[in-house]
Amino acid sequence: MNAADLKNDKYLTYIMEETQKLLSIDSPTGYTKEVAEYVCRAYREMGFEAKMTVKGGILADLGGEDKENAILLEAHVDTLGAMVAEVKKNGRLKLTPLGGLNPNNAEAENCRVITRDGRKYEGTYQMENASIHVNGEYDDTKRGYDAMEFVPDEKVSTKEETINLGIMPGDIVAFEPRTRITENGYIKSRFLDDKLSVGILLGMAKYMKEKNSKPARRIYHHITVYEEVGHGACGTVPEGVTEILSVDMGCVGEGLGCSERQVSICAKDSRGPYSYDVVGALIEAAKKAKVDFAVDVYPHYGSDADAALSAGYDVRHGLIGAGVYASHGYERSHIDGVKNTFDLLKAYLL
Repeated sequence: MNAADLKNDKYLTYIMEETQKLLSIDSPTGYTKEVAEYVCRAYREMGFEAKMTVKGGILADLGGEDKENAILLEAHVDTLGAMVAEVKKNGRLKLTPLGGLNPNNAEAENCRVITRDGRKYEGTYQMENASIHVNGEYDDTKRGYDAMEFVPDEKVSTKEETINLGIMPGDIVAFEPRTRITENGYIKSRFLDDKLSVGILLGMAKYMKEKNSKPARRIYHHITVYEEVGHGACGTVPEGVTEILSVDMGCVGEGLGCSERQVSICAKDSRGPYSYDVVGALIEAAKKAKVDFAVDVYPHYGSDADAALSAGYDVRHGLIGAGVYASHGYERSHIDGVKNTFDLLKAYLL
C-alpha cells in the first residue's frame, strides 16, 4: 500500500490524519494537557463515554457485553523531550531529559522552550562550541547533556537577558517532530512512539462506532501520559478488566524479525515474558485474518502493560504494535504496518 491508496480506505485515512494532528501538538512527558484534551474530545465526538483521569490521561468506554472479562487497550500520548535545568552564564540553556531522549540523535535539532506563562522561544540543541572550524575537539567530544546546550534564537548573551525573557529552570523543551509521509507509504517522524498507536486506537473507535460493533467482552481504551518515565499505566484499570493489551511501537532492528510493514507481537521484553495465552491468541488471530506479523523478543523495552502488572493488577497482558525503526530517534514506519496492526485489533477483539 502507498500513500495514494489511503483514499480507498476511510479508516486508514482517518488514522493517518489523526496521527499527524497528534504529532503536531507538543507533549513531552509531564506536559500533556493539550494533547490529552484533544484525544478526549475525539472520543466524545464519536459518541463514546470518555473522561480525563486525575493523572491526566484518558479513559474511554467503547462498550461490549461481558464486563467481568473486560480488556483494556493502552497507548501513550506522552513523548520524549527535555526540561531546562539551568540558565547558563552565556544565556544558553542546560537541559535534562524527559524520558530516554538521547543527546546523540538530538544534536542540531530545532526545538522550543515553553515558559510557565505560555510563551514559546525557538532554538537549536547544539554541542558547546559547535563550529567545527573553531573547535579542534569537535570530533572527539562525547555528546551528553553536560556538553550540549539549547541555543535560543533570541538576542541574548547573558543569564540575565535570558531570564528576562521569562525562561527559568523547569520549563519544558519540545523537539520538532519533522513529520513526513512519502508517496510509497513510509511514515517518518519523531514520536511515532506512541502517537501512531493512539491514532490507530482512534481509528478502531471510529470503526466500532460506524459498524455498530457489539464485542463479546467490554473494551476500554486508556491513553496514558507518563509511559516514557515508567508509570503511565500504574493506575486507572476499570473493575472487571482481566486483560491489558498495550499498543505501542513494534521494535525493528538487528536480531528481530519485524519490519516497518508488519505488526509485531512481543513475546518478551526487558521486564519478562508476556502472558503465554495472550501471545498465543494474538498469533492465532493474526493467522486466521491473514495479517502480516512477526513475533519478537525486545531486549531494551518496557510497556504500559508491564507497569500495570508492576502496580499489582491481577491481569493477563500482551503487547503489539506497528513496526518502527530507529526508536527514540527519527523514527520510521509504513502504512502497511498500520494496516496490519489495525486488522489484528479487529480480528482479536471484534
